[in-house]
Amino acid sequence: MAEILSVTQLTLAIKGQLESRFSYVAVRGEVSNLRHQSSGHLYFTLKDKEAQISAALFRAVAGSLSRLPKDGDEVLIRGQLSVYPPRGNYQLIVREVQFSGVGELLQRLHALKLELDQKGWFDKARKKPLPAFPKTIGVVTSPTGSVIQDILNILSRR
Repeated sequence: MAEILSVTQLTLAIKGQLESRFSYVAVRGEVSNLRHQSSGHLYFTLKDKEAQISAALFRAVAGSLSRLPKDGDEVLIRGQLSVYPPRGNYQLIVREVQFSGVGELLQRLHALKLELDQKGWFDKARKKPLPAFPKTIGVVTSPTGSVIQDILNILSRR
């Protein structure tokens, strides 16, 4: 029978394995969901077409860069994997950033916007004014998720 571990023990074991195995990695991807914290740290998602990983760029490293990354940047990140035990999340701790231009995903978004603009989908004449008091509201959500349950709960109280 396998040894029974606490959540903490398992998480710390995973942390030890990941951090020793991936103590230095180089990863290419596109920056998205960039968030600047008041502490000076930056958090973002590094992604490609098929996967993504959370990344943390701490203030000391950010201060040494010639410029800060922004959403859509294609970058080569050098750093290490780390596990944050309170949430059980793993992330890439950024030590170096090399800029490679605009990411493919952002280029595709710009191309789509241009195509839709050329078709006239963004013309002001096509836009309808918002009513002062909407008669119907649509919600797109999972039929079993908490969002729909919250809405139904509030509606039942009114």
